[in-house]
Amino acid sequence: MQEQEFAEYGDQYIDGAWRPSGDSGSIAVLNPATEQVLATVPAGAGADVDAAVAAARRAARGWAATTRGERIALLTRLRDGIAGAQAEITATVVAELGAPVGFAGAVHAGLPLTVATSYLTLLAEYPFEERIGNSVVHAEPAGVVAAITPWNYPLHQIVAKVVPALAAGCPVVLKPAESTPLVARLFARLVDEAGFPAGVFNLVTGTGAVAGAALVAHPGVDVVSFTGSTAVGRLVAETAGRGLKRVALELGGKSANVVLPGADLARAVNVNVANAFANSGQTCSAWTRLLVHRDQYEEAVGIAAKAAAKYLPGDPADPQTRIGPLVSARQLARVRGYLEGALAQGARLVAGGPEPLAELPVGFYVRPTVLADVTPDMTVAQEEVFGPVLAVLAYRDEDHAVEIANGTDYGLGGGVWAADTDTAAAFARRLDTGQVDLNGGRFNPLAPFGGYKNSGLGRELGRHGLEEFLQYKSLQY
Repeated sequence: MQEQEFAEYGDQYIDGAWRPSGDSGSIAVLNPATEQVLATVPAGAGADVDAAVAAARRAARGWAATTRGERIALLTRLRDGIAGAQAEITATVVAELGAPVGFAGAVHAGLPLTVATSYLTLLAEYPFEERIGNSVVHAEPAGVVAAITPWNYPLHQIVAKVVPALAAGCPVVLKPAESTPLVARLFARLVDEAGFPAGVFNLVTGTGAVAGAALVAHPGVDVVSFTGSTAVGRLVAETAGRGLKRVALELGGKSANVVLPGADLARAVNVNVANAFANSGQTCSAWTRLLVHRDQYEEAVGIAAKAAAKYLPGDPADPQTRIGPLVSARQLARVRGYLEGALAQGARLVAGGPEPLAELPVGFYVRPTVLADVTPDMTVAQEEVFGPVLAVLAYRDEDHAVEIANGTDYGLGGGVWAADTDTAAAFARRLDTGQVDLNGGRFNPLAPFGGYKNSGLGRELGRHGLEEFLQYKSLQY
C-alpha cells in the first residue's frame, strides 16, 4: 500500500475564499486501509456556521436573480472541472473511504460527473413559469440550503444536493461527513475555480453533532437536505420542524431482491451478491435481503456462496481488488456485532463471518458474508448493517414474498427478477419502496431517488431533485 502524504488544513471555504476557521479543534481523517492519518481538517462549530450562513444570505437575492443562462455557464464550468479532476477524485476517495480504485473511478468519480451533466440539460429545459387558468405560477428559489452529506458516496451526494440547489438559484452551505471531508474540499476548490459569486457556495467541515446540528437549527437556513441514518434523520426533522424549514431526508434501507420462479436464478443471485458487496456493502439502497422460493432456496444459497468467494478483501489501490475496508473501526465493530448476533439467532454461515482476516491485520476489513436460514424476524433481516452482508430468506408464494419484502421499517430500494418484465413490474408495484430494478435494470440518474416509510422524505436526482429546492408563487390575472 502506498504511503499518503500528510496534510494539515486549518481553513474553511466561506464567502468565496479559503478563510482560517473561526473555531478551535480539528478532525483527523484516516485511511481505512492503513489506519494512518491522511490529514486534519477544522472542526467547525458555531463561528464557522454563522459566517457561512451569513455569507449565503448575503448572496441569496443576487444569485436568485441570475438568469438561466448565467447559471448554466457557471455550472458548465463546474462540470468541466469535475471532468478534469477525475483521477484526483478517484485517488482521494480511495484514500479516505477505502473504495477499490476501479469502483472509485467508475462510480465515486464517474457518477457525479453524470449527475452534474444531467442538471445542465434539465436546467436548460425546465419550465420555471407555467400558466394555469388565469394564473401564472412561478417556480422560485426556496432560499438558503444546508446540505449535510454522508461518507459512503461522498462526492455523489454532494453533487446530488449542491448542483440542483445552485441550479434552482439557492445558495448552499455544505457540511460533509467528518470521515470523508477531503473530496468535499476538492469540490470546493472546483467551485472556486469555476468562478461562482462569493457566498453562493460555502463549505464547513466539522462533526454532525456540532456543526451539523448548528446548521440545521440556524434561523438563516431555509432548506435542509440531509442524507444519513434514520436515527439522525429524525433529529434533523424535529429540529428543522421547529423552524418550519423545508426538509429532504434520504435515510436508511433494508432492500429486498425477490427472485420469482421462472427467473434466471444464477444471474439474479450473482447480481445480488455484486450489489450487496459493492462499496463494501456501505450503500443505503443495497439489496441486503435475497428472497428466493423455497423450492430453489438451497440452489440459490450455493450460488451465493460461490459468488462471495470471488470477493477477496485487499488493498483498495490495487486494480485487482474488488472489495476494500469499511470506513472506520466503529463501522467494523458494528458489522461484526451484527454477524455475531445473526449466528446467535440461528442463521447459517455459508461464506465469510465475523472473524478477523489474519492476512490483513491492519485496516478495517471484514469478511464478505452470506447468511442462510435467515428468518424475517431476525435482527439482521430488519436492521441496516451497512457492510458486505447478504441475508438469504425463503418464501412460500408471491403473497408471502410481498409480506417479507414489505416487512421492515424501510422502503428505499429493491429488485425483482421474473421470466418477463411484465411479471416483474406487476410484482414490483406491490412493494412499499421508492425504486425497484426489474431483471437487473440499470440505475437511472434522471429518475427520482428516495424512499418510503423510515427511508426518508423527498427525492433526489432529476426533475424531482431540482424541485426540492423550489417554491411556488401564483399570480392571478
